[in-house]
Amino acid sequence: MTVFSRVLLAPALFALAIPAAIAAPHASSTEAQGLLDRAVVELTKEGPAKAFAEFNDPKAGFAQKDLYVFVFDTKGVYEATGANPSLVGTSAINLTDAEGKLLVQAIIASVKDQSEGRVDYVWLNRIDNRVEHKVSLVRRVGDHIVGVGYYKG
Repeated sequence: MTVFSRVLLAPALFALAIPAAIAAPHASSTEAQGLLDRAVVELTKEGPAKAFAEFNDPKAGFAQKDLYVFVFDTKGVYEATGANPSLVGTSAINLTDAEGKLLVQAIIASVKDQSEGRVDYVWLNRIDNRVEHKVSLVRRVGDHIVGVGYYKG
């Protein structure tokens, strides 16, 4: 390879590496499960008022990498969400994913007859602005549905 072709090739290889460097690392399913477990313990131990305030506070330790805790009541109303606390009190019952799946209805259905569920869907990753496959792990705690979602990518 000539010096000239190396000079031309180097910037091209560098340009290909930039998107990988910019993309934020995804949290793992294990990390998501751990955060969900911690959130359920916190809700059970401290009660809804204190736990929900912590889930909504980005400095309280319930948001890590691209993970955050969310909570719905059984009618699909946000009780907490680390992604956007201004949504608390609003209904998300008709919220759809990028492919039109009724996401919150699927989450509620996943824990209707059991205490734990899992919902696969397609969602916009706001960290890197790409639509990606995502999984939410959810657990019913009384009248609350606590969840943490992670990107499969």
